[in-house]
Amino acid sequence: MKDTEPTNRAAGTGAPVPAAVVAVLSWLLAVAAVVVFVAARPAVDADQLFFLVDVVGAAVYGTVAGVILARRVHAVPILLAVASIGVGVAALSYGWTELALVRPELPVGFVAPLQNTTWIPGSLALFLVIPWLVRDRPAGPAVRLGVLAGAVTTAWFYWARTFTDIPDVWFVGPVVVVGFVTSAHVLWRRRQGPVDERAGTGWLALGSAMMTASYIPLAVPGVPWMLTPLLHLGTQAFYPVAILAVVLRQRLWGIDLAVGRAALAGSLVAVLVACYLAVTVAVSLLLPGRSVFAQAVAATAVALAVQPARTWLSRRVHRLVYGDGVDPARAVRILGRHFAGADSPERLLNELAGGIGTALRLESVEVRRGDEVLARWGTPTGPAEEVPLGSGAAVLAVTAPPGESLGARTRRALGELAAVVEAGLVVLRSAEDLEAARRRLTEVRLEERRTIRRELHDGLGPSLAGVRLGLQGARNLVTVDPATATELVDELLRELDRQVDGVRELSRSLLPPVLDELGLAAALDELVRTHRRAGFRVDLRADVPAGISGPVAWAAYGIASEAIINARRHSGTDGCVLRVGTEGEVLVLDVVDEGTGLAPDVRAGVGTQSMRERAREVGGTVRIESGSSRGVVVRARLPWCES
Repeated sequence: MKDTEPTNRAAGTGAPVPAAVVAVLSWLLAVAAVVVFVAARPAVDADQLFFLVDVVGAAVYGTVAGVILARRVHAVPILLAVASIGVGVAALSYGWTELALVRPELPVGFVAPLQNTTWIPGSLALFLVIPWLVRDRPAGPAVRLGVLAGAVTTAWFYWARTFTDIPDVWFVGPVVVVGFVTSAHVLWRRRQGPVDERAGTGWLALGSAMMTASYIPLAVPGVPWMLTPLLHLGTQAFYPVAILAVVLRQRLWGIDLAVGRAALAGSLVAVLVACYLAVTVAVSLLLPGRSVFAQAVAATAVALAVQPARTWLSRRVHRLVYGDGVDPARAVRILGRHFAGADSPERLLNELAGGIGTALRLESVEVRRGDEVLARWGTPTGPAEEVPLGSGAAVLAVTAPPGESLGARTRRALGELAAVVEAGLVVLRSAEDLEAARRRLTEVRLEERRTIRRELHDGLGPSLAGVRLGLQGARNLVTVDPATATELVDELLRELDRQVDGVRELSRSLLPPVLDELGLAAALDELVRTHRRAGFRVDLRADVPAGISGPVAWAAYGIASEAIINARRHSGTDGCVLRVGTEGEVLVLDVVDEGTGLAPDVRAGVGTQSMRERAREVGGTVRIESGSSRGVVVRARLPWCES
């Protein structure tokens, strides 16, 4: 059944002093055991490997117990402390006993039995009791029953092994059964339990199953003597990390620390090495005979079977810890598939972020540009590490899963995968630029349509209406006053000529035919002549390069036409200067007048906006400023190339 009680994530009260005592005492026992053992110089046998298991257990579990106990007083760190001190005392007892064999004067009566008893309660509680207690919710009936079964099994093992002579299978068997039941319950939590209780439980299920399996050889007669301690040694290297994986990934009891991925990978590799040694020893011992031929066959079997298996498992371990980022080429290929499947730049960036998060086993990935989040995958629960993208305007911000810290390998993979995200950013920027250009083009078209509508509605329309009225009046005067009718018709013809010139000027300002047919220089000459006929003098000083591209020519002509019209309407003078030339790969266009200049409160009008839009369309700029003495200077700088 699922626990439904609310989770308590608040940090509890730690016990720093007892935690330090446990850690220091465990390490002192381990170091003292090694010193005494070295002084004894015993002969090699199976007990020495068990001694090594106890020494490693004292150091490792004492450290883990101290780390947790300093932050929270809980049954889990207390049991870890019992285990570390118990195996430490057992290791010291074994070393002392071996030393007493070479120094008979040393007392051993009360010390010798400790090596066979003190390790039992804590060591069995590690995988029979602790997995039930690694949680933040109150224990339900199933959990309490599991803890009781683990405690009873531990007590039975201790009593039967210490005080009876019954076969090992009768007290090892219950340990194996309860241990696998405990592992199965943790695995159930992984698949069916509350979502916030699942993180890291896969490691704990694997660790408790490995610890349980390492006790099976104790009940099987004829097992090679090195197999059991090697299995214990491998599991002792992995199981503390499995416990920490749950505590830190779920931030149990308010503990918020991070273990490097390299440490986790190292623990798994240590397990593989121990298993590799165990298989190697088993193969060597199972082959009959001790001849050179038998040893050669054993070496060949290990080389052909065990070594490739260990290599394959090592790769799997690194992929399990680091994800596909352990092979950047593979990760890049995976991310490359997103370019073909994404239907928009925004979705492309989100898929790339998700691909990196999945490939490198991250908690969250964000692509940021300033304060703007362009793409997001996952939800960060801690501080993010940032990787610059391109020129540094954008960054890739990532967080590791709770309880993990990014190592050098993951950071290196992030740096390599950042190039793929940069390509996605280029696509996004291109799409944004294209969309902005479309918007500007739409605005320019709308403004031109407004201009045409205004000229037709406010100029040509009323003028034609007046001509119609005038013609009606002339018709009425033809018979009664022919001379007046003739004068009226002549005036109406002059008005029609003015409107025809106005329509031509409007069409030329939009896109004169000569610009397409003869180029920018000819179009500017015609523009100058048109304004001179209207009474406004334009001094043209042009050195226009041949073959200038159409868009730049159209932009330059539109800016020049608008600037001259503004000078004609607002400068208060009868002329201006138009200068056109090149500076490297930039077309330079200046329109200068000596008029009244810019008013202090002047605001950009339609003409000014139109000039700037035309310049932006071709990647250029327009500035409007006061002249050196008086008047206004319009300066346009347009990148150009040959068509």
